Order: sequence, then structure tokens, then C-alpha cells
Amino acid sequence: MTAPQLSPELIEIRPELYPDHKKLLALPEKIIQFGTGVLLRGLPDFFVNKANQQNIFNGRIVVVKSTSQGGVDAFGTQKNIFSHSIRGIENGKQVDETVINSAISRTLSASNHWAEILECAHNPEMQIAISNTTEVGIQFVEDNLEASPPVSFPGKLTAFLFERFKAFSGSAESGMVIVPTELIVGNGTKLREIVLKQAEQHALGADFISWLEKHNHFCNSLVDRIVPGKPDAETVTELREKSGYKDDLLIVSEVYSLWAIEGGDQVKSVLSFAQADKGVVIEPNIDLFRELKLRLLNGTHTLASGLCFLSGLNTVRESMENPETADFIAGVMLKELAPAIPYDVDPARAQEFGNQVLDRFRNPFIRHQLIDITVQYTAKMKMRNIPTLLNHYQQSSEVPALFAKGFAAFLLFMKPVQLVEGIYSGDRNGELYPIRCDSAAYFAEKWENAKSPTELVNAVLSDQNLWGADLSALSGFNDAVTENLKLLSKKETIIN
Repeated sequence: MTAPQLSPELIEIRPELYPDHKKLLALPEKIIQFGTGVLLRGLPDFFVNKANQQNIFNGRIVVVKSTSQGGVDAFGTQKNIFSHSIRGIENGKQVDETVINSAISRTLSASNHWAEILECAHNPEMQIAISNTTEVGIQFVEDNLEASPPVSFPGKLTAFLFERFKAFSGSAESGMVIVPTELIVGNGTKLREIVLKQAEQHALGADFISWLEKHNHFCNSLVDRIVPGKPDAETVTELREKSGYKDDLLIVSEVYSLWAIEGGDQVKSVLSFAQADKGVVIEPNIDLFRELKLRLLNGTHTLASGLCFLSGLNTVRESMENPETADFIAGVMLKELAPAIPYDVDPARAQEFGNQVLDRFRNPFIRHQLIDITVQYTAKMKMRNIPTLLNHYQQSSEVPALFAKGFAAFLLFMKPVQLVEGIYSGDRNGELYPIRCDSAAYFAEKWENAKSPTELVNAVLSDQNLWGADLSALSGFNDAVTENLKLLSKKETIIN
């Protein structure tokens, strides 16, 4: 017998799934969210839903999807309700619970529903904007703000804010709190700069620019929760049998959660959902949270993902169960990355955080696909790890051997063997895998033109336009990467 689809109609039949759902579904829209990804649903949307259940925030989310494909149909079928399975270890005890999330009111496609999205700017209660458009989403591009929609996320946001400015005649009360969650340093500050540049370039007027600067808060933020991509078939089947219903929007996450947001009293007042969970931290400065997470958790993910994947492993969990890869992960994190964080961090605090991350990586319930971590591989390597590498060489002339091995594996992962319909693919022991990175064409050219691993490594490391620095000038690093690449290419060794 086919399990019924999760929907308000199902909850009517089985009200134990979600008490008070009628009241919660009737709450007003207060947030516009750019992105439907699992991270947003597993962290910000989780906090909003929890606050609504505690009668604290009492608001719902309008989600904007950048394309007309995927996602929106599933949201429509389930009327934006989805299950969130939270599994792991907390305070030495196993946690395995499922939350029904009804925080999303509507999911709109930017390409098909732009007029409806702009109409949301007229809602006086909609005071918050959230985004996660990956690391490459927050950048300035030449855009047309009158298009339906503008191409870039900052263009869309600028157009939305200009619509709101006009709707409320630039009143102070109509200003918004904007919280990007993209994993880049100073994400709110950078987004603010781009929006102001778009406003100036499109001559939207001094009054609008003044309103942006005085009455809108662009908050730097940091999100930290492991929320893998689409759960594997085994997990989906297990949870479907356990719950008794089908959910095409099911997400799974670890127990740990942190959303650190930079702001003062006004931001705290608007983001009242923060009161519902200690995982939301609103402070004037979040640099410490950011550096620990960015350099140790995300940096380790990036350095280890290619190496572990090319070793024949598929998930972080498998990598932690394999003695060789587990040693690599722990070593590169605690021995090379932690001491070189480019921020004034107490070494004991860095080691403590690193050991917590290793425990999270060992979570037996989470199957975090390594191939998903390699999405936008080059941008992640640059933002997460290169500052740490440069700081290492400020402190020592010793070559970070594990870092060099992880970097060599990155180069090998980026070697394409096939190009079909604009998609590059690499080869892992006869199995093709997608290279989902904006720099894929760049590396295809480098691999094609290089006559040897030595030439390839030197060409890539010396490219200051790519890395913002000449990495080939770092003492011994070029040679270490080259030697590792030779060994990996010959498949003489992957880990040892």
C-alpha cells in the first residue's frame, strides 16, 4: 500500500503529527527567503518553525526559487509542509526525532512569479530577508533591475527593496533586516555594498540610497549545521516506514545547530524567533564563530572531500570509518588548520572545537555525500583554505604536508575526461562523476595544456587572479603538491 503524501489534508486525518497546525498555517508572512535549499530549511526555517510553535515569532516565510525547475512542484504538492529528521548524539544521548515544519507559506519561482514576489514588498509585516545562494551568489554582475526577474540575487534583492521603498514612501519603519547565510567572510557587508552599487548604477535616487543606509540592517551571519543533500533511498524508506507517510521534501540533519548573526537591539527585536532556541546567537561581533567553523569544519570538508572521494569513498561517515582517511581528516584539521587560523583564537578553544567537529563527522545517522561537498570546489578552496595556508607560512616555513596532499587531490578531482552539453565529468576508477564548479573550464584548459604534473601545478599555484596570491612562492609547497599529484595520478597511493 502506498503511503499517503504529507499535506495539511493528511494532518487533518492524523492531527497528532502536528498539533495546532490550523493556527500555524494561518500566521502572516514576515520573511522573504531567497533559496529552497536544505541548509535554509534545516536551520533558519527550523528556528522560525520552533518559535511559531512556542507562540513567539508568529510569522511565515515566502520562499523565492531562482529557477522554474524542481522543488516548487514538490512544495506545491505538499502545500509547503515538510519533515525534518534530526538525528545524532547530544550530551551523550542518542537523538532521533522528526519535526513537521510549516513555516513556509508559499514557494514562488523568480522566473514565473516575479510580480507576486514584488507584491510581497508591500506587506508591512515582511521585515526580514534571508538568503543562501552558495558562495558565488553574492557578487556584482551587470544586471537589469526592471527585468522579470533580474539575473543575480543581489539584483533581485535591490529590485525588491526599491519596490518596498516606493510602497512605503521611504519610511523608517519599512526598513528590513537582511541576513545572508552564504559562507563567505562578511556576507552581509558584501551584499550591502553590492546592493548600494546596483542602486547607484541604476540611478535609483539619493533618497533610496539614504533609506538603504539608514533603515536597513545587512547582517553578517554564520550558519553551522550539517544538513546533507537529498537523503539516500535507504534513509527515505526507513523514515517513510517509521512515519507512515511519504514526503518528497524530507530533510535530515544533525542535532547541533548554530546561527550566529551580527547585530544589536534593533536586529534582536525584529528577529524575535531567536528567543526560541539557544542555537541562534545575535551579537555585535561573530568573527570567532565564523573563523572556527569556516576554517575547521568547512575547510576540512574541502581539503578532504576530493581525497576521500578518489579513494573510493562516498560519504563523510565512510571517511571517518576508514582508519586512513580518518587519520588524514583529524590530522589536517587539528595539526595544520587549527594552529594557522587567520584570527586570534585561543589554541585550546580551536582544539576543543575541532574535536567537536570530528564527533559530528562520526554521526552514524548522517550520510553526507562527498560529491556534494565538491560543488563550487574552487571557490570553496579559495575562501575556506587559502587564507589559512597563507597564515601558516606567516608562522612557519615548514610545508603543511597534509594540506598539500588534499590540494593535490583537488587538482586531480578537477581533471575532466568528458564534456557533454556543457557539463564536465571526471573519472574515478572507470566511473564518471560531475565536476560542478564554475572553474571547471579553467581546469580543463590547464590540464589539456600542461605537459606534466609539474607544469600543471606551477601554472595553477602561480595564478594570482585565481587565488589572490602566488602560491607557488610558498616555500616547498609547489614541490609537495607536485609530488602528491604524481602519486595520486599513478594511483600508487591515495592516503598513505
